[in-house]
Amino acid sequence: MRADTTLVVRTSAELVAVLPFLMGYHPHETVALVGMRDGRIEFGACFDLPPPDIDESDLRIGTRDVAAGVLRQEPELVVIVGYGPPERITRVVLRIAEVLQTVGVRIDDVLRVHEGRWWSYVCDDQECCPAEGTPCLPSDSVIAAEATYRGQVALPSRRDLVAQVSSVDGPARLAMTAATDRARSRFNGLLEADGATKRIRQAGRLAVREAEKRYRSGGVLTDAETAWLGVLLTDLSVEDYAVDRTGEQEWRAGLWTDVLRRVERVYVPAPACLLGFTAWQLGRGSLARVAVDRALEVEPGHELAGMLHQLLGFAISPAMVRRWRR
Repeated sequence: MRADTTLVVRTSAELVAVLPFLMGYHPHETVALVGMRDGRIEFGACFDLPPPDIDESDLRIGTRDVAAGVLRQEPELVVIVGYGPPERITRVVLRIAEVLQTVGVRIDDVLRVHEGRWWSYVCDDQECCPAEGTPCLPSDSVIAAEATYRGQVALPSRRDLVAQVSSVDGPARLAMTAATDRARSRFNGLLEADGATKRIRQAGRLAVREAEKRYRSGGVLTDAETAWLGVLLTDLSVEDYAVDRTGEQEWRAGLWTDVLRRVERVYVPAPACLLGFTAWQLGRGSLARVAVDRALEVEPGHELAGMLHQLLGFAISPAMVRRWRR
């Protein structure tokens, strides 16, 4: 997850308040690592908690993998935030801090957040970090309002984030099923014509450009247009063309979210990957992850989904890729 670096965090309380907006949802039973530079959030990563009965050797291996991902970001300093009760959080976050310090990462703070309060494992000053915890800032705090103003949203849970990329149902699904049947017949007509490969490539590129034009201007695709685009994206040359055109525009995330939710299940992988790649470039790592998971659920061997899965798993940020390109 790459953060909006114009958001300046001055205190631990502000960091706790803004983190859900950066992750896209309010975390539960998880650990977040935030890389900071000059008071600005440079990157963030979120990890599920290991099982409560995990043995020490397995925990050590897991935290080493986490440390490797953090090192790739080259942070100036790191803040570790665990979400949950102490019996689930303390052992894990302290182990992560220990491993990171061993490899030379500077730890600014180690925090725990639970039921509207936060605690610091680093600060022992009872005036600023009392034993009973410090109340979290209200939902309408200045830092939260600033994040909201910049278009960042904090959903109630990760489940709600997953729901944002789930298939539509009811009458909308019935309409898409009928539109997809017609799109398949149309596609079969291209396959039977002379120069089928060229015709499909041309039709696919036109459909991608028309979809981009529609969403860039605030419109949406019809059922027929969505189904046609979904079918055409099964052609690798069309999928590659769409991937090459992705960028850091919110309307692109809206486009591929809409297509992903509306296409029939068999056509999910391509728009799911396009949403994942777009979200990753926008710094919305949590959305990218759930989109890629949808692609792999439908087609475990999908090549682009597998590549994006590794990209996210190794915590490679868009900034790192831009540096490599230069």
